Amino acid sequence: MAGKHASTALRAAWQRRGMAGWLLWPISLLHRSLVALRRGLYRHGILKSTRLHVPVITIGNVIAGGAGKTPVTIAVARHLHARGWRPGIVSRGYGRATQDCRAVTADSTPRDVGDEPLLISRATQLPVFVARRRAEAARALLLEHPDVDVIVCDDGLQHLALQRDIEVCVFNDEGIGNGWLLPAGPLREPWPRDVDLVLYAGRPPGGGAPQFKIGRRLADEAVDAKGRRVPLAALRGQPAAALAAIARPEEFFAMLRERGLDLRETFALPDHSDFSHWRRGGDLSLPLLCTEKDAAKLWDVEPGALAVPLEVRLPEEFFVELQARLRRYHQPLDSIQ
Repeated sequence: MAGKHASTALRAAWQRRGMAGWLLWPISLLHRSLVALRRGLYRHGILKSTRLHVPVITIGNVIAGGAGKTPVTIAVARHLHARGWRPGIVSRGYGRATQDCRAVTADSTPRDVGDEPLLISRATQLPVFVARRRAEAARALLLEHPDVDVIVCDDGLQHLALQRDIEVCVFNDEGIGNGWLLPAGPLREPWPRDVDLVLYAGRPPGGGAPQFKIGRRLADEAVDAKGRRVPLAALRGQPAAALAAIARPEEFFAMLRERGLDLRETFALPDHSDFSHWRRGGDLSLPLLCTEKDAAKLWDVEPGALAVPLEVRLPEEFFVELQARLRRYHQPLDSIQ
């Protein structure tokens, strides 16, 4: 609980230029210098980056904490596949116990490949590879799937070792906060910066790139470990418990309450928690709801938990802009008219 309150307090402090931010501001200048130095080393070829023979779309953010990058990655990959492209997806696989480069398969576990790559693979049924260096993952993916004609990189905006053709920057409803870099504010790097497209959930963050508002909602049905579906409407007004091990767990709880669920207990765990040391307390008779990302790990210790997927709605204008940029580099193997 202490960690939860500290995280919430820190994010609140990042929304204004208060005393805490001013005290940390000198350190943020050092952070800014290191970001500029690293970019300069890549720009001048001192640090090497890899160029692939297929276009690369990188989806990421410039703020600390969750911004909804993974649901956007899923939505983009599905859209491209429906339009005749052959997408492959790469990720670092944050939180996994392994260190190698590997494919995400039907038998993979979150411990093997990370929770987000596993979710992406199951949601898209497309090739997904993980590696500490995304370029290594992309090369392995293209070697095993030579028909892939576009790579979508999940959470790779700061991973400059893989060159990209299109950058999509995602913002949550907190935007750029106070506009300062870590640790005085939420920014990983200065904003505005050059990107191709911006998706935002709150207010437009500014900058020169085309900007599009994201719609986000919980799915109408939860799903259990055996694939059975339970309408959220059937749980409306009933006492329930909820768990989330994501960057902003209170947002998931708020969305459940907005759908009419009566949450008597909530459990907020650190992002990417593996639940190995977590044991549920409180009223065990209450149905337990969790995020879709947490489900694969949670079902090992709470097989009765119900996962509630998060759905994102991206404007058609965003996809028009994305495809216009993508076709500058390549045409899909089987264009669907």
